[in-house]
Amino acid sequence: MPYLQLEVIRNYPYATKKLLAKRIGEVYSKVMKADQNCITVSIRELGEGAIWRCGDGEPMPAAIMMCDIRKGRDAHVRTELFRALIDMCNEVLGLETGQLNIEFTQHNGDEMYHQRLGSFSAEWNEDEGSL
Repeated sequence: MPYLQLEVIRNYPYATKKLLAKRIGEVYSKVMKADQNCITVSIRELGEGAIWRCGDGEPMPAAIMMCDIRKGRDAHVRTELFRALIDMCNEVLGLETGQLNIEFTQHNGDEMYHQRLGSFSAEWNEDEGSL
């Protein structure tokens, strides 16, 4: 954990997706003080017309990022993260302001196993080191 899943309606070059994954990992690691070796990013290109934001008027094309994270961080830390992720995704992908929503689902550390590390994620604690 974390598992950060971005769903978009356009297709992007391989290099753009690789850059985006790297930057998402860096931003997440810095803000959440997490080990980058535990971060997984997926980018799903669902195509035009696949994601819509509903409102009073006509539905608008949208993008969504689902963040499965370890529970324990304060709302102000998650706020710092979503602001940084939105700014970065808008820059790298050319998304319009207001197009990307971010949702968090918080889990216990033992709900995510890392084969590469050979263990479950540790529970988050305030002493966890930063970069």
